[in-house]
Amino acid sequence: MILAQQSVWEFIKNVIGETGVVHLQWNQVVMWAVAFFFIYLAIKKKYEPLLLLPIGFGILLVNLPYVQLMGFSDKGFPHLLEFFFKYGISWEIIPCVIFLGLGVMTDFGPLIANPKTLFVGAGAQLGVFITFTGIILFAGFSLQEAASVGIIGGADGPTTIFLTQALAPRLLGPNTLAAYSYMAMVPLIQPIFMRLLTTRKERTIVMKQLRPVSGMEKLMFPMYATILISLLVPQVIPLMGMFMLGNLMRESGVVERLSNAAQGPLMNIVTIFLGLSVGATMQADQFIPTGEVTVKSLTPVLIFGLGLVDFAFCTMGGIITIKVINLFLSEKNKMSPLIGAAGVSAVPMSSRVVQVVGQKYNKKNFLLMHAMGPNVSGVIGTASAAGMFIAMFAQEHLPLYVYAPDSGTEGVHFRLVGWGDVFTTLGVRFVAVFVILGLLQVLMQFSSFILRRFVKE
Repeated sequence: MILAQQSVWEFIKNVIGETGVVHLQWNQVVMWAVAFFFIYLAIKKKYEPLLLLPIGFGILLVNLPYVQLMGFSDKGFPHLLEFFFKYGISWEIIPCVIFLGLGVMTDFGPLIANPKTLFVGAGAQLGVFITFTGIILFAGFSLQEAASVGIIGGADGPTTIFLTQALAPRLLGPNTLAAYSYMAMVPLIQPIFMRLLTTRKERTIVMKQLRPVSGMEKLMFPMYATILISLLVPQVIPLMGMFMLGNLMRESGVVERLSNAAQGPLMNIVTIFLGLSVGATMQADQFIPTGEVTVKSLTPVLIFGLGLVDFAFCTMGGIITIKVINLFLSEKNKMSPLIGAAGVSAVPMSSRVVQVVGQKYNKKNFLLMHAMGPNVSGVIGTASAAGMFIAMFAQEHLPLYVYAPDSGTEGVHFRLVGWGDVFTTLGVRFVAVFVILGLLQVLMQFSSFILRRFVKE
């Protein structure tokens, strides 16, 4: 009888041990609060719900106790969310497919009509390079890691995934989460810096209507842009090639079924997988370690904080670029500095924010289409910056850098020799992005001149 009672007791203990209750940890409960916050922003505040809702629920799922959704089984098969992450994010499939859909949804007309805004996309990379330099000097990251974190400020999730996978795969989770979090929180963050860097008079500037852009100009743009980008920064053609293909599908008007599929069902499907995969990287043990606190254990939190600084500087860089351009324009041709905030790659979130802030100070001000020019140039600018980073840091023999093996990371890593090399590297990359977009502007204006002068639709 006693043996039977013991067997029943052991059975009950085993059953209880298989529940999540006994495995629940305090840091998982904290992550539940974070998940509910993301879901709250998506549902109540409607801050990019297509992103924040699946990200928030992904955070909740991966922090449920005794639930195996990330990692691999005993037989080596990936669990559900690990499968999405491995084949969608790590293999860089989802970023390229998303760029295809974005290309279909993008209208380059405002950029073609006002090619000066291409420089805003370059100026908005200011935060990328400042953060890159600061991380090297003060955070002790390798060059590849610093580059992958620096690109977060461009608010371009697919490009962040693409660059991080190429240079610092171990940071893929926190970098991806930070990039998409700040993309979704554009309405919260950007208005602060838009008000700080502009006067009330500047916020009320009404820009003159953009000129009409012909269908032929729009049709030609993705083709010559692809060729130019491939010649200057071929490393980002997987992204930009898909982006321009999507836009060509849109402007050609002959593949409506493909265009609808790319911007509709296909985009929706990969967005679900993307959100869940990004949320799944936010595991409690990685973000809120329960053991000894080390610099390495705080890396995800550090990246999240650096991403905010990065994004702020990118927003300020775009606004300052417009102010500089205005110095050379007549009073009637001046541009609203508010549209400079759209120089980051968060399409079309930043443009919507510019429209909202502009109308708050002048009800007759319609800046949405004017902001789309800097917005799409930000996509090209961020991709160009990523291409420069890959070209410079994915090689083993670089004259400015010394090899610095780090047992805690994967691959070959380099560190700058001295302060002079830091600022040399910063300057070279920042100027290079301006040169790339400057050449694209010249080519755009030349093509528009020829088409408008000699080609009749």
